Amino acid sequence: METVSKKRIWTGRVMSGVAVLFLAMDGLMKVAGAVPLKEGDELLLGFHPSALPMIGALLLACTALYVAPRISVLGAILLTGYLGGAVACHVRVGNPLFTHTLFPTYVAVLVWGGLLLRNPGFSLLLPARKREEAATRAPAAQAFVAHARQ
Repeated sequence: METVSKKRIWTGRVMSGVAVLFLAMDGLMKVAGAVPLKEGDELLLGFHPSALPMIGALLLACTALYVAPRISVLGAILLTGYLGGAVACHVRVGNPLFTHTLFPTYVAVLVWGGLLLRNPGFSLLLPARKREEAATRAPAAQAFVAHARQ
């Protein structure tokens, strides 16, 4: 069994921490009804101010799922959906590509990168490795590889 370096684990924790801090701050600002955020979302993105607390609560719930170790993958999947919706909103209004439209994608990279670095068993999610090579790293993956060959 492969040992995971402390640097890899800490890099994953830092990446996840940065993403969680950003998402939690964004969610809390939406729930609290922060004036600059409310004006930006209402005027630029077209959201009614009464919708922002619900959007913020959903973001906080998804972030909480991501932070919980046993269900962090579910949280990452839900956050990916949330962040994909954010990209769609920015595309709809024609915001600049690299600073606004792709910013949620940068956060998603932190979410998934942190998760994959903290949990070496999730390396099977990366298509860059051969299945046979990945199967030797995680015993549970052998059934997956056998099923994929059929």
